[in-house]
Amino acid sequence: MGVYLSTPKTEKSSEDGENDRLRYGLSSMQGWRRTMEDAHAAHPDLDVSTSFFAVYDGHGGNAVAKFCAKHLHQQLLKHEAYLAGDLGTSLQSSFLRMDEMMRGQRGWRELAVLGEKSKKSSGLRNWFIRTSKKGAVNGKVDDWAYEEGPHCGFRGPKAGCTACVAVIRGNHLLVANAGDSRCVLSRKAQAHDLTKDHKPDLEVEKYRIQEAGGFIQFGRVNGSLNLTRAIGDIEFKENKHLPAEKQMVTADPELNSVELCHDDEFFVIACDGIWDCMSSQQLVDFIHEQLKTENDLKVVCERVLDWCLAPAACGVGCDNMTMILIQFKWPSNPGGSVINQQASVVRR
Repeated sequence: MGVYLSTPKTEKSSEDGENDRLRYGLSSMQGWRRTMEDAHAAHPDLDVSTSFFAVYDGHGGNAVAKFCAKHLHQQLLKHEAYLAGDLGTSLQSSFLRMDEMMRGQRGWRELAVLGEKSKKSSGLRNWFIRTSKKGAVNGKVDDWAYEEGPHCGFRGPKAGCTACVAVIRGNHLLVANAGDSRCVLSRKAQAHDLTKDHKPDLEVEKYRIQEAGGFIQFGRVNGSLNLTRAIGDIEFKENKHLPAEKQMVTADPELNSVELCHDDEFFVIACDGIWDCMSSQQLVDFIHEQLKTENDLKVVCERVLDWCLAPAACGVGCDNMTMILIQFKWPSNPGGSVINQQASVVRR
């Protein structure tokens, strides 16, 4: 059956949590695919005032998605712009930093450990674990600041992943997106897309691809990749005359900033396995209907995944599926700032 199983794997990995500002639930399911390539991160208390949620949808393997789930929020916390309160600059830099980190020797080792084929290189995995426990590699502290440079013959991962990240601080919601995972806000039960699917038919994407020496064939970059922004996918990022944000496929995220108000009930981050089956408004409607009788947000997510799952291994509903549902806790008094209907999109 190629990339599909004879029967779907419907077991779900689900969790939930909350703080004084919000509560969340999430769920992921392998479905009909032979492997699970999605990853996610949920940190409602990234620091005392900030929450972080992300979905990473892998293609060509799961290692890059897992790598981002492990490291992207950590790089965000370390960035000097984040410490200065500049969420946009620090998010953009953290996306681009993932590609840089994966090109070096430590990145190569981690990808081997995280990837599905790591069992075939157990010697490498065991060596990595031993050196990590010692806290040093080749006499250096095992930290990214001491990156040793590229591994011989390794330019970077051929696989890649989308990245859709939402950061909340106070009434400010900032979404960074590269790829076709999507973030949608429900305001007065109306769906507001906070991201754009990065596909080759978009004029701004097509222009960058062609300027970088690429082409579009059959709706794909160089006839291969159906995304125009992603982390990893190093074969599309090898033009030495261009910066990272101008490569034919770039990890440079599109940023969208909104000021939240009491009309905003919740938002969703989900991979394209969900959006292939439901429009943004259909998903918002489905969630509102579920919340009338179900208070457990992870259960609501699980029901969305079940609804989207195809009855047979053909057509839509056969992809991996991951969804995070974040619901706001507003104080009893109404008011607050008004959402910016023409939310600013920052392109760098």
